[in-house]
Amino acid sequence: MTTPNIFSASAGSLGQFDPQALPVSAAQAIVLQWVTPLAQGERVPLRDALARVLATDVISPIDVPAHDNSAMDGYAFDSAVLAQREGALTLQVAGKAFAGHPFTGAVAAGECVRIMTGAPMPAGCDTVVPQESVTASQHAITFAANAVAPGANRRRQGEDLARGSAALRAGRVLRASDIGLMASLGLVDVKVKRRLRVAYFSTGDELRSPGQTLDAGSIYDSNRYTLGAMLQRLNVEPIDLGVVRDDPDALAATLLQAAESADVVLTSGGVSVGEADFTRTQLQTLGDVTFWGLAMRPGRPLAFGRIWSGGRPGAGRAALLFGLPGNPVATMVSFYQIVRPALIAMSGAQPQPVPLIPARCDAPIRKRPGRTEFQRGIAERDAQGQWRVTPTGSQSSGALSTMSEANCFIVLAHEADSLDAGDAVDIMLFDGLV
Repeated sequence: MTTPNIFSASAGSLGQFDPQALPVSAAQAIVLQWVTPLAQGERVPLRDALARVLATDVISPIDVPAHDNSAMDGYAFDSAVLAQREGALTLQVAGKAFAGHPFTGAVAAGECVRIMTGAPMPAGCDTVVPQESVTASQHAITFAANAVAPGANRRRQGEDLARGSAALRAGRVLRASDIGLMASLGLVDVKVKRRLRVAYFSTGDELRSPGQTLDAGSIYDSNRYTLGAMLQRLNVEPIDLGVVRDDPDALAATLLQAAESADVVLTSGGVSVGEADFTRTQLQTLGDVTFWGLAMRPGRPLAFGRIWSGGRPGAGRAALLFGLPGNPVATMVSFYQIVRPALIAMSGAQPQPVPLIPARCDAPIRKRPGRTEFQRGIAERDAQGQWRVTPTGSQSSGALSTMSEANCFIVLAHEADSLDAGDAVDIMLFDGLV
């Protein structure tokens, strides 16, 4: 089956934008436009379902709670007696009810049952008076008639979830509480989307893997390890294809291998205008290119398109390709701002924007309008509870140490100009992102 050439149509969606300097918001919208969520699903045990994407709605097979039960330790009784008495009310204790050991006897008028949290409500009882509100003797309790309202402290059958209702909706990224919820319904497994397959590699003759010896002009490859860690946070299936040398044939062979085995291909390096930067050229030969530069700092050189395993558009199977810049911080910024939402959407989930938090910047920042900047910062709350942020040292796209030092991005909008100390900015906290 021939897949429609959606990328030829997407060129028109660039509109008035320069594909070599696309605004970040436009790039994000275009990428999501061409994302196709995974269709395939699989059943996995609950213990293996954390962070997986739910493939179908989870329908509750039971009422939760399964029966009316007590919300606290106390005494269960029929609230009809409250309307019959003023002042103190004395009830005889007919027995005890525990979670897992309900009281099965009859409760006569003027009687109550000692009950523990979670225990089923005895027949004929609809109210629980807390044990702290009563004076207890060996076989009776006394409490003020106005100490409790009719129906108080009773959890009703099905008030949390009714049998046949949706407990969880498809597309949800499952959290620990969701695993517990499904266990409370008696489920042993759940249908989730298959994991997205993401192939990634670095390019460059100068790169060496950790453990190898550095020779003249070589550096250690950090990007592959950074990408692998960022992918791990998204619970995708990573395919590490190593380091590819600066050779067009080697790069083409690796791209074709990646397109054959993966849904998405990530490269780092080779997308700028240097003589040895071949990724963009090969992408244009083996697939389709939508844009190849962003009005973003760091992370301007970023190619987005599609690669075909058959070596030409329409031949074989297609994979989305993101050609990320080679500088380490630029790679990370590009991943978080452009790639991450696409991977979440392809996994079958709904991407949720990372919240922007207003803060005061404690130092001036130089910025020119016409590009979005993501500077590294250290944010904290002041004595009044307001967020304040200070840029880390070097904002060089190669200074990876400042990413480790920082706890947020300072987000400077496309149209923003330079800032003075004390000006308002937006920050994007790393917690939950990185």
